Amino acid sequence: MTPRELMFYADAIVAVMTAAVVILHRNPVVCALSLVMHLCSVAFFFLLLDATFLFVVQIILYAGAIMVLFLFVVMLLDPAGEGVAGRSGRIQLFVALVCAAVLLLGAAKTLPSIPAPGAGLESPLPDQFGQVGGVGRLLFTSYLFPFEVASVLLLVAMIGALHMGRHAGKPAGEPTEGTET
Repeated sequence: MTPRELMFYADAIVAVMTAAVVILHRNPVVCALSLVMHLCSVAFFFLLLDATFLFVVQIILYAGAIMVLFLFVVMLLDPAGEGVAGRSGRIQLFVALVCAAVLLLGAAKTLPSIPAPGAGLESPLPDQFGQVGGVGRLLFTSYLFPFEVASVLLLVAMIGALHMGRHAGKPAGEPTEGTET
């Protein structure tokens, strides 16, 4: 086994373990920090594929910026006050076990059909895989419409969140600042 394969298997174990902690742990702060670890292990998969740009984007954008926002939301919601100690977690555990069983059954059906490494069926990665030029070319040609739809959805969600935050805590009939009745 090559060192690259060993690193892959070690990273896969870390990814599965951190994902399990995200699902099974009761403390939302621990779940969020475990999600950061999981996103970093996913970024390491990109590094093993020599997709350095995707590695950097995964670390900076997801494990960095998005998770900071998640932690701010968790802190704003007061994780100690929402019944964290009182909830049993049985529903989450049941759903996680059912999902894991479905995933394992799917893997058991799929794995035998995958050819062994070195069987001559491995396809080389596309040119500029995971690099700035290749990602940009695909993003602004083949995937331009889904990219624009996602950006519009994010804009609408941001405007909705600002609107809801502005009117939070005020009675329905009370005017907001700067409006006249």
